[in-house]
Amino acid sequence: MRLWLKVFLVLGMTLAILIPLLLIRGVINDRQSYRNQAVASIARSYAGAQAFTGPVLVVPYTDFIETDEKDEKGFVRRVVREEAGRWTYFPTTLDVRGPLKPSTRRLGLHEVRVYEWQAQAKADFRAELPKLALPAGHTRKIGRPWLSYGFADVRGLLSTPVLRIDGAPVEVEEGMGSRDGGGVHTRLAVPEPGQVLSLRTQLDFNLGGTESLALVPLAKSNRFAIQSSWQHPRFGGSFLPRTRDIGAQGFSADWQVSSLATSAQRQFLDGKTVPSVEGSEMAGGERADTVATGGIDAVAVALVDPVNVYSQADRASKYGLLFVLLTFIGFFIFELIKQLPIHPIQYGLVGLALAIFFLLLVSLSEHIAFAWAYLAASVACIGLLGFYLSAVLRSVGRGLGFAAMLATLYAALYGLLVSEDNALVMGAGLLFLILAAVMVITRKVDWYQLAGSRPLAR
Repeated sequence: MRLWLKVFLVLGMTLAILIPLLLIRGVINDRQSYRNQAVASIARSYAGAQAFTGPVLVVPYTDFIETDEKDEKGFVRRVVREEAGRWTYFPTTLDVRGPLKPSTRRLGLHEVRVYEWQAQAKADFRAELPKLALPAGHTRKIGRPWLSYGFADVRGLLSTPVLRIDGAPVEVEEGMGSRDGGGVHTRLAVPEPGQVLSLRTQLDFNLGGTESLALVPLAKSNRFAIQSSWQHPRFGGSFLPRTRDIGAQGFSADWQVSSLATSAQRQFLDGKTVPSVEGSEMAGGERADTVATGGIDAVAVALVDPVNVYSQADRASKYGLLFVLLTFIGFFIFELIKQLPIHPIQYGLVGLALAIFFLLLVSLSEHIAFAWAYLAASVACIGLLGFYLSAVLRSVGRGLGFAAMLATLYAALYGLLVSEDNALVMGAGLLFLILAAVMVITRKVDWYQLAGSRPLAR
């Protein structure tokens, strides 16, 4: 009976340790939210996640339709009604390229990744205007066309864009013509019905943004190329790069997208002009999506942090209960085999020391590199537990043995954190080895005899 009572006490203490572990995870989530607030604050003062769309050629027109209508007194009068419309033309070819220069901005403890993109967008148009035989009484007036480019956050334009059409510079104005959304546009000369507009356009611009960039493939044939010194890109959106090269000097990526593979043109005509690019992060720092481009097909790249301390700390805290459980199992087996009583309060103090490790980890990692923060928190907790257990277990050797066991667990946990792709197989293997060790150690234990024996004082 005493054995089962001890088992229930150990299980109860294990569950009780869940409370501080959950509180510590709450602290990690709060710190992550503070980091997200820092990103939002810098985005408000600099520029947010960026997106680029265009160019698009829009030709407005107005139809004048003469009809006979009766007035209130029944007299027939000739009335001219106006119906406005527009023709929208997309490029036949679009080539956008340029270097992406990364940097960081600091707000309090948090560093936020920003960039400057020195881009050049070349596009060719061949737009044949309709020349229809209008019915009698119908006339059509073609207005001034405009060529527009869209940006998710126009505050990121660090200088005035330079636009050339057929090699000649033209003046750009703010806005996307008559469309909602941020961008720039230029007005063209009024064309004639049936005229073919052949344009070679080139827009040079310097665009600043925060963390991510998206590009919309609106042409019949699209090519995007980006180079950067950032070593840790994350590609997303609707299309992955056709070729990519990531190394110690940074990355380069090349996309080639055909209009047959994307619905971007139809989505643009439906009113989705610029992607709402989001680099949002969930609690703990894990991204909800690589780069989410809402509503319109786009290619995207994000400058990610190779070691997100909040993500790593959150992942580590998920193993907290396992740490406590394995340590308590070790205590329990030691207590039964050596007939050495360990008080539940001593179980609880050891469990709290294990939980404090995760709080130390996240607090230190905000000031120093994650690997050094992990090492410092591990050494502090292992040293404290080794000193305490030497007295609890009435032997320095036993205390050092448990400290060595904990050091092995912490080393294994760090391996799980840095090997994200192999975390599952490594975790499963670790649990198997631990279970095998427990079974080997207790294979000759007579549990019936232990359940009926009385623990000795020493």
